[in-house]
Amino acid sequence: MSATPTIAFDPARCDGCGDCMRACASAKSTHGNTAQSRIRIVHDDEAGHWGVAQCRQCGDPRCASVCPAAALAKGDDGVVAWDAGRCVNCLICTAGCTFGGIAFSADEGHVVKCDQCAGAPQCVAACTRGALRYVTAAKLYNRWGELEDLFVPGLGGCQGCNTELIMRHTLRRVGPNTVLATPPGCIPGMGSVGYNGMLGCKVPVFHPLLTNTASMLTGIRRQHKRKGRNVTALALAGDGGAGDVGFQSLSGAAERGEQILFVCVDNEGYMNTGAQRSGSTTYGAWTATTPIGDSARGKAQDAKNLPLLMMWHGCEYVATASTAFMEDFYAKLEAALDASERGFAYLHLYSPCTSGWRFPSASNIEVARTAVETNFAVLWEYRREQGLTLSRDIDDPLPVTDYLKLLGKFRHLDPAQIAHIEQHVAEQAQVLRELAGMRSREGKRIVCHPSDSMAVDLDQ
Repeated sequence: MSATPTIAFDPARCDGCGDCMRACASAKSTHGNTAQSRIRIVHDDEAGHWGVAQCRQCGDPRCASVCPAAALAKGDDGVVAWDAGRCVNCLICTAGCTFGGIAFSADEGHVVKCDQCAGAPQCVAACTRGALRYVTAAKLYNRWGELEDLFVPGLGGCQGCNTELIMRHTLRRVGPNTVLATPPGCIPGMGSVGYNGMLGCKVPVFHPLLTNTASMLTGIRRQHKRKGRNVTALALAGDGGAGDVGFQSLSGAAERGEQILFVCVDNEGYMNTGAQRSGSTTYGAWTATTPIGDSARGKAQDAKNLPLLMMWHGCEYVATASTAFMEDFYAKLEAALDASERGFAYLHLYSPCTSGWRFPSASNIEVARTAVETNFAVLWEYRREQGLTLSRDIDDPLPVTDYLKLLGKFRHLDPAQIAHIEQHVAEQAQVLRELAGMRSREGKRIVCHPSDSMAVDLDQ
């Protein structure tokens, strides 16, 4: 299947003129009535800008899945097509679509939806302000669009949580030949181990304790190898299950070089049980166990740098990633998957928590992107043969305060606390900068596994 074409909408360019609705109605409806337009421009009073209600031509269309007559189906051209011969006018599809992309037309006497005008959308042509664009998807989809989606719809996650993005894309890339471990946390809470009596993943899943994810996965991987089966042993764990109570099994598996792909979804706390602080929680942050009061001003300790700790284990591969930079995420996921065939691979994903961090649910990607652009979450990767390399330039970051002001958990910070965080961020960036600057001397590597690198005298 080729890349799916779609109609992209830019609210910053839309002034609500309605030309797109008139063009659609003229092209598609019987009487040219704008009430029958397949695209609807609506004003979001809360956000203060215009929005769009239109068929998104979803990859896994909900309207089609709920249709009892199989009158809706996604075609090879990427368009969700409606079949008049099958439709029984039950209108269940209108309840299934959460985007307002399919609606009943009184003039037509049946449901109507966007069909993208056979590749020449009239609404796009009518928009003189550039708010609508007809695009054939991103490079990311062009490359990975044919992979099977192994995570089914109907999640139990908080609104705006990006854990679904992480799970869906990780499983798509890793593939169906996988055994997945998800210790207690937000990930099993979202549905990896079942909801409403059904399993959310299409791959085998087991639910270890917080403390033994890596050790249980070690046994599963070894048993499959003993049986002659080459499966991917994948862990999707929170920062508590990876860096706090689960660190002993994680450290042991990494030190032994077990053939595991371990993904840590770091939302800086135990968020599914009430937003308690973890070792990854940032200094000064409000959590349920580091409250704000007369004598307390949030967490009193700096966050541990778990990915750096894993690098010093001499893993086959270690990297940090963010859902705000999906191309980078996919590249590192592919490298980690390949490395897990030879030894332990660790991927650390920064995952903003809408409820625990106290920011609007629509701002998740903005928060994730700003964390990277301010050096709060530096993106890098480590390979045994190449050492540590930075994925992005970190020499001209945005002010750290640009990130802090986005989050309610930092709203109480005083100048001294902000200065402490700024200094810590700068120090961590400098450590990574210096590690990335170390290069081979006389054929010997400097930032690699202790057994073959740290014996090098850096002063010579």
